[in-house]
Amino acid sequence: MKNILLLETVDPVAMKLLSEAKGIALFDGFSDNAKKKVVSENDIDAIVTRGKGQVNAVLLDECPNLTIIARCGVGLDNIDVTEATKRGIKVINAPNSNAATIAEHTIALILLLQRNLFSAINMVKQGNWQGRNEYKGDEVNGKTLGILGLGNIGKKVATIATALGMKVVYWSAKKENVPYLLVSLDDLLKKSDCISVHLPLTQKTENLLDRFAFERMEKKPMLINTARGKIINQQALLKALNTGMISGFAADVLAIEPPKENDLLIAHPKILITPHLGSLTATTYRQMCLRTVKNVLALLEGNDPDDGCIFNHRELSKN
Repeated sequence: MKNILLLETVDPVAMKLLSEAKGIALFDGFSDNAKKKVVSENDIDAIVTRGKGQVNAVLLDECPNLTIIARCGVGLDNIDVTEATKRGIKVINAPNSNAATIAEHTIALILLLQRNLFSAINMVKQGNWQGRNEYKGDEVNGKTLGILGLGNIGKKVATIATALGMKVVYWSAKKENVPYLLVSLDDLLKKSDCISVHLPLTQKTENLLDRFAFERMEKKPMLINTARGKIINQQALLKALNTGMISGFAADVLAIEPPKENDLLIAHPKILITPHLGSLTATTYRQMCLRTVKNVLALLEGNDPDDGCIFNHRELSKN
């Protein structure tokens, strides 16, 4: 019998697959008390989480027989991958599973912000049809979109933006085989009408967009972030909005989630925030959960999982 600890709920279809798997015992660790009780009474073989359930050294100490940590998604901010690798534990995620939906969400935020649609829709809902006489908005056609990080998501954003008539430039770790111009970070900040962030959060990218970066944004661009909140310095962002260094900000992520009460960013009139739900569309959520669960079961049964799903495969192979 293999024991799986669930730190968060998964899609019902994926849950059914887990529940019906032979030789598998499922344990609910949704609360701290439930988690402590489960790990104290059972030898856990695998942990399945999403984006909030924390898998740190303390939990790993309590699960000495653990062989798999699985994240139903892409980012691994809530998992101590380095510590897991030291202990020979496989870390599974679902790479590229959210690229299409995050790209859609990014484009939606760009259009909402550029055309001032959120304000316009609220005007009508409040019975103010004449507000159209004071409407201020623009189209994206002809604008320059600067993309920070041209991975799977960045490339899809670029494709859609190009179809909308935008000129795309990008700054990334390496030159990609794409029809877009690779530029320096300084040039991107200076020449973009809109900047969209699609970088992983690392020591090098944390606070990448700080006070000095905002001061180089000559065209007062819109700024979009569907990557990780800490890539943008929140205090510098607030100052940039208040002083007009950028024209607006839209994001699906924040440095602190959920935001603190009375967070000045949330109430700012030039900001649109969605609560980190870009990947929670019905189709993508189900696919991420199913893919992850199938790979966990495959490994527990001694079978091969999907190629590329073991995030730390290379590091483990060196040990």
